[in-house]
Amino acid sequence: MNIHYPNGQKPRKEYNPHRDLPTPHQSIYAKRGMSLEDEINHSNQYYLANHIAVIHKKPTPIQLVKVDYPKRSAAVIKEAYFRRPSTTDYNGVYKGYYIDFDAKETRNKRSFPLKNFHPHQINHMRECIKQGGICFAFIKFTELDLIYLLPATILFNFWDQQESGGRKSIPLATIAKNGYQIGYRLNPRLPYLDAVDQIIANKK
Repeated sequence: MNIHYPNGQKPRKEYNPHRDLPTPHQSIYAKRGMSLEDEINHSNQYYLANHIAVIHKKPTPIQLVKVDYPKRSAAVIKEAYFRRPSTTDYNGVYKGYYIDFDAKETRNKRSFPLKNFHPHQINHMRECIKQGGICFAFIKFTELDLIYLLPATILFNFWDQQESGGRKSIPLATIAKNGYQIGYRLNPRLPYLDAVDQIIANKK
């Protein structure tokens, strides 16, 4: 079967929680160098297994191009395209709140380029927040091994400013000041719901 991937990139190895979830016998640093997506998947599996939150990665839509029917009872996909996700990477529910966020990585050391987001993602998060949801961006500075959870409202401010001639990136110093640094732990690997608890407290 021919499957065409966005930007020519093939998907990462399928995540298997039984194989990939850290155990107490693993070092907390054993899997450094993993992608941010894998680190979030590890954490979400822990939260789900312990009945803390239900948050999943959204599936990537597939556009079928060619399907053969060798038998009336079976269909074989011969060609398909992975389309770009229509909104953000993850969503779910935690403590009765709808959670929606995107995960981004950059090799930059001083700022995060806004071009890593797309207008439809920003618009989607705006609409979710209007309905009382909690939205944010996971931002990982890979060269510095730093991860931050940045509330979507801060992201919106910089997004809107660039439209009127402002800078096209968010300084690391601003992210550190207005976001929440997420440190590594064993389980969950990224305890990001601690930061979400603070966002919830600020809403009340």
